[in-house]
Amino acid sequence: MAKPIAFKPITVDFKADLARKLEKAPEEHAEALLLAYDVLEEAHRKGLLSLLHGAIGAKDTIFNTLSKYAAQPEGIAAIRNLLTAAKILTELDPEVLDQLSKVMAHATKEHQAEREAPSLWQLASRATSEDSRRGLSFMTLVLSGLGRSLKN
Repeated sequence: MAKPIAFKPITVDFKADLARKLEKAPEEHAEALLLAYDVLEEAHRKGLLSLLHGAIGAKDTIFNTLSKYAAQPEGIAAIRNLLTAAKILTELDPEVLDQLSKVMAHATKEHQAEREAPSLWQLASRATSEDSRRGLSFMTLVLSGLGRSLKN
């Protein structure tokens, strides 16, 4: 008949292991610790630590107030709107938004440079350029989709 194998688990002193790791930490992570101290000092100077301390101390009051407002119909609508806005933002291409911001900055400069309102002829010639037609095409597609969604 087979003999059972004797098994003796190795005992590990977790406290001693943690103490060894803690002893080595200043040497192994010196740069990170110094940076963490700098961040902590700056947060203290700017009052962020006091703000955080106060928020932790008043957490019950804060959460009670938030839950009271979140339970109201306006709060529910606001949360739903925030979630929908977040969904819209995640679907936007960051490069398109970057281009849009550049276009807006350029258009703002051009608009500010105009001394008087453009004539109807100038507006019509702007609107009939290839780039304007491309932009108008996009906007009409957006408006068509919006109108379709309002019909349902």
